Amino acid sequence: MQFEEPVVTPTGDGGFLRVRMGLAYDGAPFRGWAVQPGLLTVQGVLEEALEMVLRRPVRLTVAGRTDAGVHSRGQVVHWDTTEEEWERVGRGNVHGTAQTLQRRLRGTLAKVLGDLNGAVVVHSVELAAEGFDARFSALWRRYSYRIADDARSWDPLGRSLVLWHKKPLDTEAMNRGAAQLLGLNDFRSYCKPREGATTVRELQRFDFERGADGIITAHIQADAFCHNMVRALIGATLTVGEGAEPPPWLWERLLEKKRDSRSVLAPAHPLVLEYVAYPEDDQLRARAEQTRALRD
Repeated sequence: MQFEEPVVTPTGDGGFLRVRMGLAYDGAPFRGWAVQPGLLTVQGVLEEALEMVLRRPVRLTVAGRTDAGVHSRGQVVHWDTTEEEWERVGRGNVHGTAQTLQRRLRGTLAKVLGDLNGAVVVHSVELAAEGFDARFSALWRRYSYRIADDARSWDPLGRSLVLWHKKPLDTEAMNRGAAQLLGLNDFRSYCKPREGATTVRELQRFDFERGADGIITAHIQADAFCHNMVRALIGATLTVGEGAEPPPWLWERLLEKKRDSRSVLAPAHPLVLEYVAYPEDDQLRARAEQTRALRD
């Protein structure tokens, strides 16, 4: 079901106000971002908490939907309200409404989450600039993925955020292969296509670096990602790092534009949405319109 967004006019002329929220979450206990009947999801608990605070249903728009088990330090969402409702939440102190709402949401989330309290944290609440859209105004999203390929660096305390890989990895080979995928390409081979959606994306960064502690961190950034795209790219590059395939294999797979038995998803638990970038306020609307046109 599609929800139409009202026109945003946060200028005090009686129209709708758009609220921007920044949040982080531990994705381990959730079945992903998107609401699913009967399942625990990040969107589900947030919308439940908002409904309790505002006493009406709320539908959130997110910068990037994350899969089951995927975490976020820098997720961004928006939702729309009216001036009357905004004033009511602030209890007469309009300038303090954002802080009041954030405080009330944190308290309500604690009740909604119960034993999982702390798994979702609202870091910021503010009125968005005119034209802002959490999804379509974004310039890029950046993810990280941590890998331990030496049993001596397998730390039980960090196992929920690090992949314990049983074979040694050649990061130089991985970087040679990953570099060939940069730019604007059709990533159908590395996506689970959604009906009617494009699989063309601009991959802006994809590299692996080994830290002093021996842990390999992958950095991957694009204007947007298709469903399963990050995990598919990581999974394929691990194959190269093990020496099972040469670096050019990643590019050859891209050109095939199909998913088959060689398409392997890396586990979800080390994947973290780190940051979502947006243009200056006066460019938000234009960016959203441009992105919608590209997606169509």
